[in-house]
Formats: sequence, structure tokens, C-alpha cells
Amino acid sequence: MERVLVALSGGVDSSVAAALLKRRGYEVGGAIMVFEGIPCETVGRARAVAQHLNIPFYVFDFTVEFQRKIINNFIKEYKNGRTPNPCVLCNEYIKFNLFLKEAKRIGFTKIATGHYARIVKEDGRYLLKKGRGRNEQSYFLYRLKQRQLSETVLPLAFYTKKKVRKIAGDLGLPSQQSKKSHDICFIPGQKYGVYLKKVLSEKRGPILNKQGDLLGYHRGTIFYTYGQRRGIGVSGPYPYFVVGIDAKKNILVIGTKKEAYSSELIVSDLNFIPFDRLKKRLQVNVKVRYVSRAAGAVIEPLEKKRVQVFFNRRQWAPAPGQSAVFYQDGFVLGGGIIEKVIS
Repeated sequence: MERVLVALSGGVDSSVAAALLKRRGYEVGGAIMVFEGIPCETVGRARAVAQHLNIPFYVFDFTVEFQRKIINNFIKEYKNGRTPNPCVLCNEYIKFNLFLKEAKRIGFTKIATGHYARIVKEDGRYLLKKGRGRNEQSYFLYRLKQRQLSETVLPLAFYTKKKVRKIAGDLGLPSQQSKKSHDICFIPGQKYGVYLKKVLSEKRGPILNKQGDLLGYHRGTIFYTYGQRRGIGVSGPYPYFVVGIDAKKNILVIGTKKEAYSSELIVSDLNFIPFDRLKKRLQVNVKVRYVSRAAGAVIEPLEKKRVQVFFNRRQWAPAPGQSAVFYQDGFVLGGGIIEKVIS
């Protein structure tokens, strides 16, 4: 019997994932990862789920590694005028790396999570496909390597959020009424500015338009991201949006809504899933943030392991530091970090 350790978060998705695996005959365990931002009550909810399902429960303390790999990178990116997505890196380095290693250490053969996505094997290679419904989460998993995919089970591959909540209710799971979290776990309430003020210094600087005209002064580039409208503090004949950040020169660039759209990107720090590297131009669909729709584009390989993205239609405010994820026929080809917005 295969032994699978489920990454429990105390939420409904991972709880139902564990229940489904147990129903399918796996020998199931549950474990929660502890690091900055994970309160005691969350650990208590995860423990209650494990007790309800009568499965062994473990606590893995990854505080040091999470600080080094995720939080430090988050701070560094904002300091450099970029907008990071820590959840993507957490999946790569923490959930599907450290968690997997700990699972193997205590005798489990595979791990499982509550992600809405699907892993399939074709021609000896593990592939990642989109999940069902609007809650599908393949965007967050594009950095997974072949070993990680081969040792992972995603029980919610064919389920919708509505169906998962019904299963939780039918089973009486303690997590059935838990709300979906929209926060970065170590910044409750999404109060990014408050958090960043504690770790980075504010430095007042000029606000320019694309023509280089001085329009005002900002309170620190760490408080802004591409496409932002509120909190700029500059009035004009039309609404202004952030269209550029030069952290080295401490300059914030604002413009019209039209100027916030872009048609070309440079993407680096790549990972591809069906193949090791991109060798030729491909027509794909690209998501530049989790909440955006995938848009038609051509990706073209560049030197230094980068790709250039040419969108069929201009896209709203792609932000350096965010992930651009490439799709084709429902499969995740891979993706990378947006290095530069060209136009």
C-alpha cells in the first residue's frame, strides 16, 4: 500500500484531499508546515482534521528556511522595485522540496496537496495540466521539476471548489466552513506597506511621466506596483497609473491607463515541464498573474536562458517580479519571472 503524506493547512481543500486519498485506499498521513505567519490556531485546525480522519499528524518547522528563501527574497524584490509572488517560490522550495524530503525521511513515498491541478504521465515524462473551474491553480505550480511531479498526488484534479465544500460537509470535516485565504501568509490582512516599512526604509523621490516631466513626489518606491492607481497622490486631467519603477534612481513613473498596457516582455529564471528548454518560437497562451486570463502570444528563445513574449493584444500592467506562465491545449508548458516590460 502506497504511503502518502498530505500537506494540511487547516483549510477545506487539503482536508478533502486527505479524505479522498484515504477513501481510495492509500495509507495517509497529514502534516503542517510551520513558519512565520502560521498561527497556533491554524496548527490546531490541521490537527483536528487529522484526528477526525484518524490519520497520523506531524508538524514540520521550516521557519529558518522560509525566512531565507521566501521572506528575504520578497524584501529584496520590493527593494529593487519589483513585485514578487512568494507563493510560487514557496511551492518550489518549501512545499514540494523540504516537505517532500521530510515525508521521505519518515517513510512516506509521495506527498499530496489540495491544489486544483492535474499531473499526468505521457511518454515517460510527467506533465502538468489545468484543474477544473475558475479556482484551478496550475499557475502556482509551473516551477515544479520532474522529480517533484513524479512524487506528488493532486487528489482535487477533477473537482471544483463547490464540490469540495460539499464533500467536506458530508464528511463533517472541521474545516468545512473555512474561508479561502487571499493573504500572503506572513502578511495577514495584505497590509504590505505596513510590513515593508518595518524592514525597508522609506525614501522620498520624484514622480515623472513618460516624457520625463516632474509631476510630484512619492514616499518610497516600495509602496507601489505596476498598474496601481490609488495612493499615488498626484491629480491631473485623467486618472494616473503606475507604469514604471526605477528603484536604483528612486523614480516612480506614472501615465495614462493606455500607457499601463504592454505587448512585449522579457522573461527569465525559466522552468519548462514537457521539455528541458525552448528551442523555437511557439504560439501559446500566457498568464501574467494568477487572476488574469490567459492571453494569446508567441514566445521566442533568447540567449542567457531567457524568452521574449509577444502578445497578440496588449496586456494590462505586467509587473517585473511576477510570473509569466505558458499554456498550450490545457497543459502548462512552464514559465518564468518577468524580468523586463518592453512596451
